[in-house]
Amino acid sequence: MNIAIPTASLFAPLTLPNGAVISNRIAKAAMEENMADSNQLPGEALRRLYASWADGGVGLILSGNVMIDPAALTGPGGVVLDERQPIEPFRAWARAAIKDGGQAWLQINHPGRQVFAAMGQQAVAPSAIGVDLGAYSHLFPVPRALDEAGIAAIVARFATTARLAEAAGFSGVQIHAAHGYLISQFLSPLTNRRTDAWGGELQNRARILLDVVKAVRAVVSPGFAVAVKLNSADFQKGGFAASDAVQVVRWLNELPVDLVELSGGSYESPAMQGSPQVGSGSTAAREAYFLDFARDLSAVARMPVMVTGGIRRRAVAEQALLPSEGRPGVAMVGIASAFAFEPDLPVRWKRNEALEIVIPSVGWRNKAYASLAKMALVKLQLRRLGKGQQPKPNASPLLALIRQQIITRRRTRLYRAWVARPRGIHG
Repeated sequence: MNIAIPTASLFAPLTLPNGAVISNRIAKAAMEENMADSNQLPGEALRRLYASWADGGVGLILSGNVMIDPAALTGPGGVVLDERQPIEPFRAWARAAIKDGGQAWLQINHPGRQVFAAMGQQAVAPSAIGVDLGAYSHLFPVPRALDEAGIAAIVARFATTARLAEAAGFSGVQIHAAHGYLISQFLSPLTNRRTDAWGGELQNRARILLDVVKAVRAVVSPGFAVAVKLNSADFQKGGFAASDAVQVVRWLNELPVDLVELSGGSYESPAMQGSPQVGSGSTAAREAYFLDFARDLSAVARMPVMVTGGIRRRAVAEQALLPSEGRPGVAMVGIASAFAFEPDLPVRWKRNEALEIVIPSVGWRNKAYASLAKMALVKLQLRRLGKGQQPKPNASPLLALIRQQIITRRRTRLYRAWVARPRGIHG
């Protein structure tokens, strides 16, 4: 039976399949902050940042990438949670993020082939196929194809990180199976050319995702939420398609999954930024890029469905919750960049304030640099919030990009020094 949505109110509570309750339908969707300290731990900056969102009245906070393997980070300054990391910094982070009955989930992830060569680590993937970004392909190493033992070790790492997340006081985890990261690479026939039990037919390509969900659920308590972030499509010809996503959700229906977040794209086709290389009607709008397909998926899913992608206006968020053309609305809306510019968004919406959030656009001719500058502007706001400062929406894109490149190089050096040091086992 599908989840019934009794009201379109953004401020109605949502009861998950495991019985946990989210106080409203607004989620702070994941943004990659790259703000860990020199030991890849959440420090004061991340605690202050997440406290600002918790104080802003959001029902659910989804963290940026928390990496399950210290040798596999999506970027420098990433948070790592494994058995060798001390747990107390994560407890402090959870206390900052969970206030007044709110929910905070760690997004747990392995990047697979989407790691930067400058990080100095060997990339792994379903198949030895590198990231194709034309003139920028050299920024990523050609990955090594995983063997059976490597796959099993990664599944176990997901479970370990989830168990530690619960021990730290977080209320759930989201397994990242989108945006071209490792699980997404297994799902896509473009990146998974295997001929064994992990490749070929969709059921084989989806096997790692289903195994991760089972492994995670086996080590956490029933009241701890287990969610999945899934692509609606890769937006690349011959890749993971919308029909594939529907089937994967049907398989997830048979497992204790509490929420599915719908997104799309990868580094090669960044639909999650509203700019897929292969056009689609569902991504043509400037807000709620994936809403059309999310409605279709909601008709199939037994768990709540959340849609993320460019939402910044209350009217758009409310529309997403409403049925349309015989299809149900979604259960939750995920908002990302807008929260960098206005952390009090839910409180202000609840007060019925007229609120216009303007996310700066960068109209440079070089689209790659324009995209990087736009991300740099968002990360600038996150760093300012982490320092207790107000956002600065009128910041210079060029200066933000230069600053971000300097920070990235410094954090890359810190990461390479950290990963080379021996670490003890923490209980």
